[in-house]
Amino acid sequence: MTQKASVTAAVLVIGDEILSGRTKDANSGYIADYLAKIGIDLREMRVVGDIAAEIVDAVNALRQRYDYVFTTGGIGPTHDDITADAVAAAFGVPISEDPRALRLLLERMKPAELNEARRRMARVPHGAELVENDISKAPGFWIGNVIVMAGVPAIMQSMLDRVAPKLATGAKVVARTIEAGALFEGTYAAGLGEVAAKNPELSIGSYPSFHDGGFHNQIVVRGKDAAKVAAAAEAIEALLSRLVNERV
Repeated sequence: MTQKASVTAAVLVIGDEILSGRTKDANSGYIADYLAKIGIDLREMRVVGDIAAEIVDAVNALRQRYDYVFTTGGIGPTHDDITADAVAAAFGVPISEDPRALRLLLERMKPAELNEARRRMARVPHGAELVENDISKAPGFWIGNVIVMAGVPAIMQSMLDRVAPKLATGAKVVARTIEAGALFEGTYAAGLGEVAAKNPELSIGSYPSFHDGGFHNQIVVRGKDAAKVAAAAEAIEALLSRLVNERV
């Protein structure tokens, strides 16, 4: 991995089945966690259907804005698997059957099983690097700063493991979680806003939940400077302690 000051990314989830609700997206959250651990800042997620023009528009918008774009879905053997063609169109390059991809497919199936539908999975935009996986053998690919991966979670995860060592990375995000307990957000919102205003380089968020018959709040401080994260967390803990004492 190459270390940089800051590396940014976007995730583009492709598939009508995601938009219809039939399939629940399990990939974007996994990618977000994975990238955070290796020092890549995920800045945006999008979901588009199986419409070539929309995939092209999204790929072109995101690849100009971020260091990496990770796509999931649409590289299988059926007629609606159009991601490879759309990405080729976005880059303005031809796409054709790739001998390298065919060899990978033949590691898992006999030549007689390699029908026209399955051969679709060997179509790769010209100039792309293959992204292999240890499960299905059908490859994804990497062209420019766009990394195209499968939609099946286990296969996507295998592909991500393959590309991760080649990615440029930045400083990792440090996070601190402060329990606000049963204090309502409205009680500490003003004070929390003051802490956030003094620390514009940090991400400070309040996250309420309802369980065990009541509201429970957590405040999370995130940033790349551990000392600043710790100082902000201490200021928030002091704020919450003061508010609790005022209620007694």
